[in-house]
Order: sequence, then structure tokens, then C-alpha cells
Amino acid sequence: MIRRLFARLVAHLDGYLLFALGMLMLLGLVVLYSAAGEDFHFVTKQMMNLAVALGVMWVIANIPPQHLARLGLPVYIAGLLLLLGVALFGDISHGARRWLHIGVTRIQPSEIMKIAVPLMLAWYFDRHAATLRIKDFVIASLLLLVPVAFIAKQPDLGTALIVSAAGFYVLFLGGLSWRVMIGAAIAGAASMPLLWSMLHDYQRQRVLTLLDPTQDPLGSGYHIIQSTIAMGSGGLPGKGWLHGTQTHLEFLPEKHTDFILAVLGEEFGLIGNLILLTFYLLIIGRGMVIAANAPTLFGRLFAGSIVLTFFTYAFVNIGMVSGILPVVGVPLPLMSYGGTSAVTLLFGMGALMSIQTHRKLIQT
Repeated sequence: MIRRLFARLVAHLDGYLLFALGMLMLLGLVVLYSAAGEDFHFVTKQMMNLAVALGVMWVIANIPPQHLARLGLPVYIAGLLLLLGVALFGDISHGARRWLHIGVTRIQPSEIMKIAVPLMLAWYFDRHAATLRIKDFVIASLLLLVPVAFIAKQPDLGTALIVSAAGFYVLFLGGLSWRVMIGAAIAGAASMPLLWSMLHDYQRQRVLTLLDPTQDPLGSGYHIIQSTIAMGSGGLPGKGWLHGTQTHLEFLPEKHTDFILAVLGEEFGLIGNLILLTFYLLIIGRGMVIAANAPTLFGRLFAGSIVLTFFTYAFVNIGMVSGILPVVGVPLPLMSYGGTSAVTLLFGMGALMSIQTHRKLIQT
């Protein structure tokens, strides 16, 4: 009886994904303990965050994809209403309005749109699969641009970038013409002066700092300089767990959140970074297999967007910590401290598992 109960509990969990995710989270907790100054309180809180996120993943994995698709429109509308609430009544912190109080707690509605936008667009394309035309791509683009505009206005460039990427991947996988994408890229390049003038001062400073972080080594360039020092000083084997000088002498900023990769690089070296990349590649590779084998258009589009968005998370964070991309506040997936991004990411992983484990049922 216990074996049957256990089999039912894990029936819709994908073993390959679960293994890679588990190893990644374990590595994250090990590095977080050092990054938090050997304070087990942070590790305990992160374990609770991950437990909640894993619970969400399990619930979503047990929901058939056709039921997930029906959530697209209501979740998208709810997300937009919450973003409107942020714009009107949200809390202002450090010059940005991103949080909204609801009852006894507060939430960041922009995080919801990382799932709501690709879910909505995949549902929309699936409903019009037999007659997809250019007008459908125009409508889908508008459905993407509205929440991105709300988020960029807060301002939250990092989240706006992730939501834009998640929506674009659905458009791309849905068959968006290369001519349209090339034309949009040319138009975007031509409008760079206008976009530059629309950026906030601190956002422009981040781009200038990327080009030359030494122009303000104790100010805007401090993050990049210290993270690259930490990454480079680790060498091949690293300095050893809990022995990172940049980390434990408090030179490295945001070391338990956005810059946790620098802690890994300093203490575990290139070998540690390669192990991390291996886990990411296992997750991305398995996700792409699931997307390719999905029996419905909704499954292929939503799964593909989830996987490529996960890749974007990792790529942007690694790029900014390494000094090849501006600092935009994107956490390292399942490594950085925080519950909101963990729940969002494992929601997506649960959807991947649902698409994979319900595949045979849908086909028959």
C-alpha cells in the first residue's frame, strides 16, 4: 500500500529533471551558507522557500496540460489587474514601485507575468492553430507589450527583460517570420538614441559602467570589479569552501543574491562553475526534449518558452557577474537567495513535468 501511494505521489514527476534540480538546489544551499557568512538562518529560510516551491512544482505537475491551458486567460487578466494596482497603490522602495499589499502580505505582481505571459500566448496560438496569420502575431505582440510596459515603468528592467524574452520565445516557436524579426531588430537598432533618452539615469550609468567599470571603482563600477576579482582569484580548483577572501572580508556586494556566482567561482573555481553549468545544461536539454515531444501546440510553445526563459535567467546573471552584460538584477536560477524566483522557476518545471508525464494520456 505504501509503495502504491508513493508511486502515485511521484507518478507525474520527471526523474531526469528532478535529479538535476535537486543537485542544483543542494549546490545552492552549500554556496549560500558561505555567502551568508556561515549564518544557518539564511539557509533555513531558503530551505523553506525551496520546500514551498517544490510543493508548487508537484501541484502543477499533477495538473493535465489542457487544464493548465485554460488558466492562461484568467491568470493573465489577474496579473494585469495586479500590475495596475501596483501603478496606482504600490509601495515605493529605493525609487521603484514594484510591490503591492494584499491583506496580511505583499506581492510582486511582475513575477506572476513571467509565467502568465507565455501561458497566455501559448493558449492563444493553440486556439488559432488552424488559421494562424500575421494578425494573430500582432495581437500576441500587444498582449506581450502591455505588461512589459507596466513593468518597465516601475522601473524593473531585469524583470521586464525576462518577461519580454518569455513572450518572444512563444512568438518565435509559433512561427514568427525571420523577415519580421530582422526588420524589428533593424528598427530597434535605429531607435537606440530614443531608447537611450528614455532610460533612467541609473540605467544609463549601468551601461557606461559595463564599458569601463574603472571610471567609478567605488561607486557604480564596484559590483563588477569585485565580482570579477572574486571569479578570477578562484583559479581552477578554487580557494576552498568558506575560504573566499572577497566573500568573507565583505568586499563582494549582494553575495547571497545576484552575485552568488562570484562566491561559487572564488571558492570552487572553474571546476565549480563547470559543475553548475552541467546541471543547467541537463535541465535545459531535458526541457528541450520534452518540448520537442509535446503532442499539442500549446505544450510545445509553453514548454519551449519555459526552457528558453530558464536559459535566459542563467545567461543574463552569468553575463552580468562576469562583466559582459550590464547589472540588471536578475537572480541566478535556484542558486540565489529568495523565494519568489524559486516559486516561479519551479512552477515552470512543474509544467514541463505535466507536459511530459501526461503525454501518453493525451495521445490515446
